[in-house]
Amino acid sequence: METAIAFIIIFGSIVFFHELGHFIFAKRAGIMVREFAIGMGPKIFGYTKGETLYTLRLLPIGGYVRMAGEDMDSVELQPGFRLGIHLNDLDEIDQILLNQNKQFPDMLFLEVERSNLTDQMFIEGYNEEEKLVRYKVARNAVINEKGNETIIAPADRQFGSKSVGQRTMTIFAGPLFNFILSFFIFLALGLFQGLPTYEPVITRVVKDSPAAQAGMQDGDLVTKIDGTSITTWDELSEKVKVSSNELMEFTVERDGQEVNLSMTPNEAVVEKEKVGQIGVEYTSPMEKNPAKAVVFGAEQTYEWTKRIFTILGTLITGNFSIDDLSGPVGIYKATEEVAQYGVYNLMHWAAILSINLGIMNLLPLPALDGGRLLFFLFEALRGKPVDKQKEGMVHFVGIMLLMVLMVVVTWNDIQRFFFNG
Repeated sequence: METAIAFIIIFGSIVFFHELGHFIFAKRAGIMVREFAIGMGPKIFGYTKGETLYTLRLLPIGGYVRMAGEDMDSVELQPGFRLGIHLNDLDEIDQILLNQNKQFPDMLFLEVERSNLTDQMFIEGYNEEEKLVRYKVARNAVINEKGNETIIAPADRQFGSKSVGQRTMTIFAGPLFNFILSFFIFLALGLFQGLPTYEPVITRVVKDSPAAQAGMQDGDLVTKIDGTSITTWDELSEKVKVSSNELMEFTVERDGQEVNLSMTPNEAVVEKEKVGQIGVEYTSPMEKNPAKAVVFGAEQTYEWTKRIFTILGTLITGNFSIDDLSGPVGIYKATEEVAQYGVYNLMHWAAILSINLGIMNLLPLPALDGGRLLFFLFEALRGKPVDKQKEGMVHFVGIMLLMVLMVVVTWNDIQRFFFNG
């Protein structure tokens, strides 16, 4: 149960920030957002604020921002269609009622002759006196069909009416926000967990080891070895590794005092290599430094981005097979394992997943954000958009292929975790 909660919180947060990027930049561009959804499938909960429906859906495997002008959401009123209308104080239509059995106060009836609900914003038709009349449609008019209300979307509020730059930023903002989320998670880790200082402070001295025999104690800070200053654990470790069976002089700081110790590292074989060991254990001290935490957040986001791109490169070159990919089941099992090591490890895992989602969505594949960005690039180069039907067909094929890939990856996960274990 704890794993399920952790998975839903982590994946839900990553999806939320991804969709939030689309949502914010759509709003900045003046695009009407019809729905902001977290999850897929049947609706569990929903509420409307302004012109947007906010929903939580059953399957925690994705989400979407549905913008006006997409998915053929416009309503066309065919000639001869009979409808009810309501006028506001400016004699503009603010409500259009379709297929209604009920009548409302001040409702007028029209038989449509001509209409335009995107550019010219009017409805022309015959009233009950069979007189041809024409009414202007308000920009915020609502279409009510069997109790379902939809705000009309004037042409300038639709996704397709915006410039290539505005549409590009609206789509790119989703993956961008995944990288921003990762940065802030790593930043939080640096602020709350702290960052390693790598100071050469001895965590524990092993009993009967050369260090113990020389009088070294837990908490000693090594400052010099054979007269050379030591500032990091790596420096200490390298000097000891190459000095097996050689007498070494250590200077340590203990309770504000300098103490000199002499010891000879034992020789040990580690991965077929002979190395020196003095018998101490090390865990880096941690510090909470806001400035360093910011740098840590940026560095970790960059490093993990680079690692994931490297893995993608091995997939392209054939050094990485589809059997090595993981879907939702694999991510769930990995989350279960990571959860055993505490909340900080879960946060680190969430940051990696967020970067991964951002990169995957930027791949130039149909139906992904990267595929849509590729079409915008073609439009910018050609000076005109790609035919909508052709683009739609490409994205449809892409969705089908992605669904097949998801089924294959999920089946591999199920076999790996439930039948081979």
